[in-house]
Amino acid sequence: MMNQDIDFDEYCDPNNPRKIKYDDILAASRRIVGGVVRTPCSKAHMSDKLGMEVFLKQEFLQYTGCFKERGVRNTLMLLSDEQKKYGVISATTGNHGIAMGHHANVMSIPCVVVMPITTAMNKVSKCERTGAKVLLHGANINEAKSHAMGIRSEKRMTYINGYDHPNIMEGQGTVGIEIIEQVPGVDAVLVPVGGGSLLAGVAVAIKHLKPDTEIYGIETDKTCSMVESLRKNERVMMEIGSTIADGLAVGMVGVNSFHNTKGLVDKMIVVKEDWVARAIMHLVEDEKFIVEGAGATTYASVMAGLFPNLKGKKVVCILSGGNIDSTILARALERGMSAEGRLVKFKVTVHDRPGGMAELCALLANMGITLRDLVPERAWVKADVFSVQLKIIAETRGWDHLKELVEQIKKHYKEYFFQDMGDRSDKAPTTRRGPCLAPNPVCMQK
Repeated sequence: MMNQDIDFDEYCDPNNPRKIKYDDILAASRRIVGGVVRTPCSKAHMSDKLGMEVFLKQEFLQYTGCFKERGVRNTLMLLSDEQKKYGVISATTGNHGIAMGHHANVMSIPCVVVMPITTAMNKVSKCERTGAKVLLHGANINEAKSHAMGIRSEKRMTYINGYDHPNIMEGQGTVGIEIIEQVPGVDAVLVPVGGGSLLAGVAVAIKHLKPDTEIYGIETDKTCSMVESLRKNERVMMEIGSTIADGLAVGMVGVNSFHNTKGLVDKMIVVKEDWVARAIMHLVEDEKFIVEGAGATTYASVMAGLFPNLKGKKVVCILSGGNIDSTILARALERGMSAEGRLVKFKVTVHDRPGGMAELCALLANMGITLRDLVPERAWVKADVFSVQLKIIAETRGWDHLKELVEQIKKHYKEYFFQDMGDRSDKAPTTRRGPCLAPNPVCMQK
């Protein structure tokens, strides 16, 4: 019973979910003016290729690199003087803690952030630099939260749930107001979904201002807790492992977020994580944007061809954050290149004599192929002792260039091995969709 009392959050009570209203979102938008960035929503360079007018809401341009500042700023401004005196605490995997640390510091409010020990180090360091007291505890967000709740009770601090507090959701909803102002004729808005606060806030705001706008929640195939919850019509706990979209790694969606989402979201969409890596790469190359996995899910779902019903329409993708670890960024770029046939690994056996390797290198150079890495293998080659197997990583210009490479290798060498390219991913993949949530699902009719 004691643990239940410690863990109880009056603002996120499963027995008393709180409904947010447009008027409160509007008030929040006025309250946070000057405290957060009114981010641009520009047309994507890839729009013509994607077959629709895609606009990118650039929330990664917030001071701390994420939309979370909106809800945090709104919530902190609504605290009483006594609450500000004792300070605030929260458990988070990164972005919420960074935003809370920054704005608490600006407003001179004591702040403690509890993070799981698995949190990306760049986010831990960034949170520490805001001036917040950072504690690493627990293997996941649930264990971190229990620890934070214990400190809250002991220190009389105010716990702020980063994806479910009503004032947090109202602050996130200001993104929706800005979208309607920036793209008045918007037909659909795509929202990344982790705990659900952004989806709930944006849905309430946009459905009030422009009811015919379709709202889609986007999750990856490794972080689809909202999809499963809506499918079963109750919040369910999901085990979430390693994911490129760590900002969406919430095992159970928020009480209030789930309650406010139902009836307003037209459809939930699940996109494969390989497409998220490709989206990160294209956002860097085509738009010059650096976006984290969670923020790139919306653009990834469009690239994956999951919206044939939106062809020719105005679509806004919310790029929710840009706090990506440098190592993860490098891996995402390479995964993206591999998925598009621009980075290839293959084996080929050549004569182990002077000029044997040089002939292969000359062949690649004449084709305009960049040699990334080459490792010779002699001991385990099944051919004669005068042969050497070369393990090669090379860069091409894409699938057609790669096909040309395969043909030339086949023409000049007898023994070679390329990974199966039958499932080349320049075509839209099949992936499971989430449940349709609209009362009259006209959005997906052809």
